Amino acid sequence: MAGSSEERSHRPPANEVKIFLSTFLTIFLAELGDKTQVATLLMSAESQSPWVVFAGASLALVATSLLGVSLGCWLAKRVSKATLETATGAILLLVSVLLLWDVVGM
Repeated sequence: MAGSSEERSHRPPANEVKIFLSTFLTIFLAELGDKTQVATLLMSAESQSPWVVFAGASLALVATSLLGVSLGCWLAKRVSKATLETATGAILLLVSVLLLWDVVGM
């Protein structure tokens, strides 16, 4: 029977779907054309083993994502959301200033 309570219990909650989609889109768009993708492209072309390069690059992205999620969970238990948001903003601002300094200093 469509829409039964058993069938609904296997669907992820709408909030989790939104979190998944926003995470996927953010990471996907951020990674397009970055130095990691260019390095992966070059390694694949040079090695003539694209599936091995794909496996290595995939595992590396999973490992760094696991590290980020683990650190985020650890921080969330110890630091308030407002403090995390302020610190994130400050770090991103610092990175932006350093990048601007590097570009202007050329």
